[in-house]
Amino acid sequence: MTAARLITPGALGALIASRCEPGAVTVIGLTGSVAAGKSTLATELAAALAPRLRVEVVQTDGFLLPNDELESRGLMLRKGYPETYDIAALSVTLEAARVRPVRIPGYSHALYDVDPALARTIDRPDLVLVEGLGFAPAGGDSSVAQSLDSLVYLDATEEDLEHWFVERFMALWRAAEQDPSSFYAQFRTMGETQARGFARTVVWRRINLPNLQEHIVRARPLADILLHKSRDHSLRLVRPDIPAWG
Repeated sequence: MTAARLITPGALGALIASRCEPGAVTVIGLTGSVAAGKSTLATELAAALAPRLRVEVVQTDGFLLPNDELESRGLMLRKGYPETYDIAALSVTLEAARVRPVRIPGYSHALYDVDPALARTIDRPDLVLVEGLGFAPAGGDSSVAQSLDSLVYLDATEEDLEHWFVERFMALWRAAEQDPSSFYAQFRTMGETQARGFARTVVWRRINLPNLQEHIVRARPLADILLHKSRDHSLRLVRPDIPAWG
């Protein structure tokens, strides 16, 4: 096996395009830890593929249970764990997207909740790129993974993931100063140092890191395409082992 090699979003897009069947709707999942950069990569891939394929990006966050329901079930502090998703709705939607228009729910990171105003309809694109969590088998249910034609896993070290998570939290914390409706406005009573510590020690190490270690990473061995992302955001292709680019 050759060493993992650098890959650009454009080259990755070409690899993904090679897995698409002309005339059919291809469904590809993109997963990895919270803060790995899945949304950014999905946007870059959609742009790279746009000249040749009609692509719709779907976030699994839209299939999270609403906050009211999570609160009633005592699950708010486990948001992002398998039991906080409507897995049945996600798998049914992905299957239906192959044959008819489907309504896709939307999620607001600022509100930290499903947002009906962000829902949209997609109508049989060439490629449905589904990014987010919820692909790892949980409780014997692998229906979401089975709804995919291919799975991409975006890997990174835990140290880098923690760094990116804290920086993302702080960006939302800063933005909340001008947006009192933001979920992150409640943390504005904290100073910057306290908020950064809260993001690292409470949210990341007690919630998101255990979710990664116990659940999310279980999708990694299932991935058809395995990527490793470095601190400088460069990507390396780990699997499949391709000796050279044409």
